[in-house]
Amino acid sequence: METYVDPDRERFRLFKDLPREGKIHMLNLVRLKDTAVYDDGVMITGQEAYAAYARESGPIFQALGGKIVWSGDFQLTLTGPADEAWDLCFIAEYPSAEAFIGMIRNPDYQKAVRHRTAAVRTSRLIRLSPRQTGATFG
Repeated sequence: METYVDPDRERFRLFKDLPREGKIHMLNLVRLKDTAVYDDGVMITGQEAYAAYARESGPIFQALGGKIVWSGDFQLTLTGPADEAWDLCFIAEYPSAEAFIGMIRNPDYQKAVRHRTAAVRTSRLIRLSPRQTGATFG
């Protein structure tokens, strides 16, 4: 499995070029490392490091109007690479793309990211535009 932890500059530029008004959903699929190693050599579990990220970034996320609108426990990839198993699966809602950008530029959030960087083996972060749901697919 390839490793993806943070977006590259080109992807982030594409994100910023999309409309910034209106709610956005960010699908998060995260696989954690067994052991998270920090720059100073401290070692804890990936789960503990991600929990530290959640504790420190959560108040910032909530203050900008963010909320988790869906969360689930991974069971099986039925269609797709069998090695893509996820420890965390959730959708975060932001009031706008501008709010998301503001969060990642927040100095306190940037400090919290060290925990995420130490914790994550690989991830997928997919921007979605929410729409009305119904009884049929698509």
